[in-house]
Amino acid sequence: MKIKLSDLIKIIEDWAPKNFSEDFDNVGLIVGDKNSIINKAIITLDTSEDVIDEAVKNNCNLIITFHPIIFSGLKKITTETYVERVVLKALKNNINIYAIHTNLDNHPKGVNYIISKKLNLKNVSFLIPKKNFDIGMGMIGDLQNPEDEYDFLLDLSKKMNSGFLKHSDFLGKKISRVAVLGGSGSFAIGNAIENNADCYVTSDLKYHDYFKAEKKILLIDIGHYESEQFTKDLILDFLNKKIPKFACVKSKINTNPVNYFNYGKEN
Repeated sequence: MKIKLSDLIKIIEDWAPKNFSEDFDNVGLIVGDKNSIINKAIITLDTSEDVIDEAVKNNCNLIITFHPIIFSGLKKITTETYVERVVLKALKNNINIYAIHTNLDNHPKGVNYIISKKLNLKNVSFLIPKKNFDIGMGMIGDLQNPEDEYDFLLDLSKKMNSGFLKHSDFLGKKISRVAVLGGSGSFAIGNAIENNADCYVTSDLKYHDYFKAEKKILLIDIGHYESEQFTKDLILDFLNKKIPKFACVKSKINTNPVNYFNYGKEN
C-alpha cells in the first residue's frame, strides 16, 4: 500500500499533535515534499548517514525519526557537518524525513508511559502535567512491591537494557514511588521530590545535579538512548494498527553515539 505523505502526516498528528511538543522543538516534516507518495517508511531514534543508507537499501522513501536532524536553522548544505551530510544525502535520494519528538514525550501513552509499563508501575500520572491538556512531561507511579535500592537498580538495568547506571547516594530505604522521564531530565528533579518519589529515573544528569538529591531521593541516570530505546516500537505499533497494509519497518541500526568502556571490555 502506498500513501501520500500529507495523508500519513495527518494520521500521525491526529495521534501526536504538533501542539503537544515543547516550544524549543522542531517536529514535523524536516526534509521533503508533503505531496510525495510514500512506498515504505523506516523508523529510527536518530537520522544518521547509515540510516539514510539503510532506507535506500530497503526502498524506504520516508524516515520517521524521534530526534529531529535539524534543531536550529541551516545556513548552508555542504558536507562539512554530519547534519548537512544527512540532509544532502536524503535530498539526493528523494527521502523524506519526519520528526516526532516532544509531542510523543508529552503524550499520555507516549515515551514515559512505555517506561512506566516496563517498570510495572501502577497508579500512574503525569510528573509535570500541562495545563488545559491531558498531556504532560514525565510520569510517576508505584511499584507493585517495594524493593531495596540495590535490587531496584538491578531490576532497572535488566528491564531497560542498561549496563551502565549512574546514581546518587543510597538512602537506605525501600523504593516504592518511582518518577520517570525519558531523555534529558535534570530540570524535573524538583518535581520528582515534590511528588514524594523515592527515586527518579532519567538521563543526562551532570555532576552538580546529583547534589540536588538532598538526601530526599535516589537519582538514577540510565542513559539517553537507553531511556528512549522503546520509542521505535511505540511508533511502529501505532502505524501497524492504524494502517496495517502500509509497509513500515524499524531501523536495525543502533544510533547510540555513546559507548561504554568497563574493565577492559568495550560494550
